[in-house]
Amino acid sequence: MKLIRIGDPGREIPALLLEDGAALDLRALTRDIDGEFLAGDVIGRIEEARAAGALPVLDIAGARVGAPVARPGKVVCVGLNYRDHAEETGAAVPERPVVFMKDPSTVVGPYDEVLIPRGSVKTDWEVELAVVIGREARYLASPADAPGHIAGYAVSNDVSEREFQLEFSAQWDLGKSCETFNPLGPWLVTPDEVGDPQALGLRLAVDGETRQNGHTKNMIFDVAYLVWYLSQYMVLRPGDVINTGTPAGVALGLPGTPYLRAGDTVELSIDGLGTQRQTFNNA
Repeated sequence: MKLIRIGDPGREIPALLLEDGAALDLRALTRDIDGEFLAGDVIGRIEEARAAGALPVLDIAGARVGAPVARPGKVVCVGLNYRDHAEETGAAVPERPVVFMKDPSTVVGPYDEVLIPRGSVKTDWEVELAVVIGREARYLASPADAPGHIAGYAVSNDVSEREFQLEFSAQWDLGKSCETFNPLGPWLVTPDEVGDPQALGLRLAVDGETRQNGHTKNMIFDVAYLVWYLSQYMVLRPGDVINTGTPAGVALGLPGTPYLRAGDTVELSIDGLGTQRQTFNNA
């Protein structure tokens, strides 16, 4: 299933996207696609309501697409999780996941404008597979337990300001938590439809020129391991988002490649999870 949120910021309508591009209104089941809804039997409830004819068609033509998850409790990010990305940045390949947090309010829609912070000279792009938690994960016994705690997957752009991140602070938060720095979506795709999360291609282009072309099979730490690992140090709750890292091709790792400037357009996609497109402008 593909879950989507349609409408103006703060007024999005939860919907089920159909194969023909039509959508069904989910408000008979939930006020929003949030942690409370994701913690239940999402697929079963939707299938039952659809069979009963309780989900009316929703006109989404020309409407804004919001992030597919409302109000994530936290956004947990994993850095340097692709060997080629670690190598291009000059960092050692990590022996344990590199973990940092991102302000949840950075999450915006997949086609929303992204703001280049005031004073920024190194705003960068990062296509990533996002994992959305559907069931509380606390001290999981092994990575094999992780899939039962995942609600679905989405495309994420972990936008980063490298000077803020690496030169202005001993921690990465300053360069990761600027407003609008986490476009998410367009859809939340349930695990049954995604299949193996380690079998997905990721791509990103800036103004039509390919910058990233990677594959989740090349993650150093796979999705199941990351969910298990994080559960040993924090409680993952329904609606939380995990950004699982980016492959090579960011501006930081491409000497001579310009960082993002006002008017630039970034387009990114992951197999089966849809495509995002953002125009960057000055804050």
